[in-house]
Order: sequence, then structure tokens, then C-alpha cells
Amino acid sequence: MDNFEFGLIGMGLVLLAAVIVHGLWIARKNAPRQADTLSITKKAQVQAQVQMGEPLSIEPALDPNHSAIQSTLHTTLHTAAPSAVKDPLYFSDSELNAAPAAHKLTNRRPPLDALIDALASLTLEPIGTQVTGEAAIAAIPTTRRVGSKPFALEGLNTDTEVWEQPAAGQRYSAFQTGVQLANRLGPINEIEFSEFVVKTQAFADSIGASADFPEMRDEVSRARELDVFATQYDAQLDIYVRARDVAWSPGYIQQTAVRWGLIAGHSAGRMVLPSATDGLPAVLTLTFDAHAALADDPEQSAVRLVKLHLDMPTVSRDERPFERMWQLATGLAQDMDGQMSDENGNGISVLARDAILKELQDLYNVLDERDLAAGSGLARRLFS
Repeated sequence: MDNFEFGLIGMGLVLLAAVIVHGLWIARKNAPRQADTLSITKKAQVQAQVQMGEPLSIEPALDPNHSAIQSTLHTTLHTAAPSAVKDPLYFSDSELNAAPAAHKLTNRRPPLDALIDALASLTLEPIGTQVTGEAAIAAIPTTRRVGSKPFALEGLNTDTEVWEQPAAGQRYSAFQTGVQLANRLGPINEIEFSEFVVKTQAFADSIGASADFPEMRDEVSRARELDVFATQYDAQLDIYVRARDVAWSPGYIQQTAVRWGLIAGHSAGRMVLPSATDGLPAVLTLTFDAHAALADDPEQSAVRLVKLHLDMPTVSRDERPFERMWQLATGLAQDMDGQMSDENGNGISVLARDAILKELQDLYNVLDERDLAAGSGLARRLFS
């Protein structure tokens, strides 16, 4: 070969190498972001800040002139709050970083309540008769549902004079059964009420009691009214964080979310921000593509969208759920180079945030006045 041919070969090798390097660079550039090693101390510090409601000094990079109407989020919020609602609270930026109230939500009401349940009274015969907890448990219907509604039974403890679910070793002087009037599947109907009567009568026959039932027509009517109310004030909100440029791997999403106080949920692609009170539902959830999380090589899966979801009636207002949701969405968007948006991809402005906060305070107040405070046991049952 002469020098010319060697030159051509050399140029070809250089060009081939350049193509390979360019391809590797493109592949690396387009690969989803990967998780890296976090500082355990820093992660714990940030998680504690979020769970305690401390400020995190994160400013939203949003257009303050964006129309609040166009950014109203995917929500079932309604503006028909009664005029009886007094002095709704309006949260300023400084209030967003205020620490939550230093008390834990308690619900001392019994499982059954005439506010949301149709109740039947069971009188033991002859008067003065008592039934053991073991006998009551043996007679309880095997299924605790009536159609799509929960069915429950309580006994009046002869020692404590408290209504409770029958327990072994206790004695009871009276019983009552109940069926929930409404939930997110709708109000109770005549067929379901009839099934409630049959279940209750069977239990009464087993323990030698007479049952006194409410009028079916009245209870069905009451159920429909309760369902209308619940539908009107059932607020569920979503905020999306979308990748601006490079996609994310599932591990990268999870690692970033952990820094903001979220923990693994019960299914793939799901994380939750736990309540400050043990035993209560999560404050909010984060979800992303479950298929990506379950892939053979999840770190090569590309995810471009995560969703934060808030079920407002089931979380106490003391948790400041929407304020924390906004703070989390803003922080995740900043950390992962994402953009906050509604379900249609529209950016969400600070004006929209303030409008939603004000409307939420109206809803909280209405639920309080109805004795269905958000996050209470009754509210969690009704909005389920």
C-alpha cells in the first residue's frame, strides 16, 4: 500500500471512532437519570424537616402571571359552599411554612353513628338477659358488607356501658347493627337495605333478641341526601411533575422522593408521605409507571411523569396536606429538572395555588360544621 491508501484507512478509522464516540455520547445523554449514593445524614435531615413541616427554602420556578383559571388542577372541588361558612382562612406564603398543630387526631366516636349509618336496635328477651362475647361472635354474619356498603354490629358492654364490637370474655346487655348510608360508590338502595334487615334479623334470632328497624323509605332518602352532600365536597387533587429533558429511572425517582420524606407504598410505582399520627392514612401519594418499576432492568426504564395525589376529606387539615403537596411538587421538580403541571400539561401558577388553598378552607369549614371533619373516622368512612 502506498501512503495515500494508508491515509484513507487512517481517516476511515478516525471517522469510525468519531461515530462510535458520538453514539455513546447520544446514548448517555438520552439515558434515564440514575440513582446515586446519598448522604444518609442529609437524607434523614431533609425527611425530618418535611415530616415536621419545617421550611425547606424552596422557591417555585413558575410564571406568576399564568391564569389561575387555566391552572385549576384535576380536582372535584366545587364552589357552591353555603354562605353560612364563616371567615375562611387564607394562607400566605409565610403560613405555608408554619409548623402543623401539635396534637394528634383522635376519633372517640363508636364505629356506628346515626350521622352516616342506618341503625337497628336489638333488645334481649327477657329483659335483663345478657349475652357473652363468645356467643355474639359466633352469631355475627360471615360477611361484613351489604351490597357495596359496610355492615357493622356493636354490643353494649355491661361493665363499661360502652358500645363496642363484641369481644371474648365480655358480656352484653343490648346490641345494635348498622349499614353505612353512602360511600363513593353511591347511596344505599332498597335492595341493600333489605339485605341489611335480613342479616340483622338472623343475628337477632341467634341470640334471642327482638329487632327494631328504621323505616326503609326514610333511610334511603337520607342516604341520597348524604350522597349529594359528599359528592359536592369530595375534593381530590393531582399535581404532575413532568421531565423537561432527560427521563428518570425508577430508582432515581425513588431516591429523590425519599429525600423529601416519602416511603415505599404497597405496590410498585407507589410511594406515600406518612401521617404524623400512627395508624392514620398517608397524607398524600406519589405514583409513576408501575410497568417501569417492575421491568427486568428497571434502571433502564425511562419515566417522564410522576403524579402527586391528595384525597382531601380523608386527611386532617392539621396535617396541612395541600401546602405540603405543593412544597413536595416544587422540590421534586427542582431536584429532577421537571415542570409542575395539571393533568393537561398546563403549568400551575402561584395564583392558582392560593385560589385552591382558599377554596379548600371553605370545604374544611363545611365538613367541620357537618360533624364530618376531614381526617376523622366518619369522614374516612364516608369518603371511601
